[in-house]
Amino acid sequence: MAGLNAYPRFAAMLFLTGWLASSSCKKDGAAGTVPVVVLHPAELSVPANFPAVKSDPDNPLTQEGIALGRMLFYDTRLSGLNRLSCASCHRQDIAFSDGVALNNIGESGNTLPRHAPALINLAWANNGLFWDGGSTNLESQAFGPLTSADEMHQNLSELEAELKQVPEYVQQFKTVFNGEVKSASIVKALAQFERTLISGNSRYDRFIRKENGVQLSDQEQQGLALVNSKCRSCHAGEFFTDNGYHNNGIDNDFSNDALERIYMGRFRITNNQADLGKFKTPTLRNILLTAPYMHDGRFKTIDEVLAHYHNDIRISATTDPLLYQNGGQAGIPMTDQEMKAIKAFLATLTDTDFVQNPKLSKPNL
Repeated sequence: MAGLNAYPRFAAMLFLTGWLASSSCKKDGAAGTVPVVVLHPAELSVPANFPAVKSDPDNPLTQEGIALGRMLFYDTRLSGLNRLSCASCHRQDIAFSDGVALNNIGESGNTLPRHAPALINLAWANNGLFWDGGSTNLESQAFGPLTSADEMHQNLSELEAELKQVPEYVQQFKTVFNGEVKSASIVKALAQFERTLISGNSRYDRFIRKENGVQLSDQEQQGLALVNSKCRSCHAGEFFTDNGYHNNGIDNDFSNDALERIYMGRFRITNNQADLGKFKTPTLRNILLTAPYMHDGRFKTIDEVLAHYHNDIRISATTDPLLYQNGGQAGIPMTDQEMKAIKAFLATLTDTDFVQNPKLSKPNL
């Protein structure tokens, strides 16, 4: 994705849109004025059917911080060769996913061993990030792709030096974080923007909230009932994820240690044998936009996913007991008609407002 090449208009845009706020006052004993920056606290727009979000005292949201994070998210300066931005692998039009199984657009050209996850409702992600939970919060997570040789491959000291050459960035970091450009502040700004990636205005949401008489068809309501009875143990609550880790039976051999135990799932982090093959539960929100599926993108379609759960569970010592829904045998019984109903319901979780929201898109400079 192209970089941000219109920085002379950057500060003006922020001021005119209300992102940059300051006042001035007389400095005691001085003839001039000293700018006094006023940060505007930001409250997330939380859908009525969502739980409240807990604020982070170490990185409180401000309008100015969110705006800075948005600029950084779309800025190719964050990659070593100034070629990739965060948005290169997290496209808004497909719910901040990338649409391929295993990406190879990183600086090394190597194919990544895992599928890039969609970025949805991260303000509530409180149980680790990455497919194995290898980072504890959004701030620490950002360092992974920024520094990985196979992704953005950025030297953080060089990134700081590069951003310091942009006067508008220098001013913004001083405004938001009361200091100079530092990598710790870069990831904080990114995290602030990412916490605004809230998807909660799908047709399902409007139906649940009884807004404007929105209804689901008989088939969609059947699909909702089936999801509630067969899938909700893992795809729980209004986020359609328990933010937990499960072995969903796509593999039963985890002995391959060639790639830093990358296929061993949560075990890679905990070294607990009970976590072999367990990966983070993805949300079902916008699921029809975020193909392919699973941690390695092996399934191209929802039909393949449903077929797996129906009759292709691979059994191992850590296969989740929740999958034994077929008279004590592994598998989730579903007729063809029920699979069609589930797919119809999943379509109601597509949030077109989310993927078209101009406040989340690349700044138009």
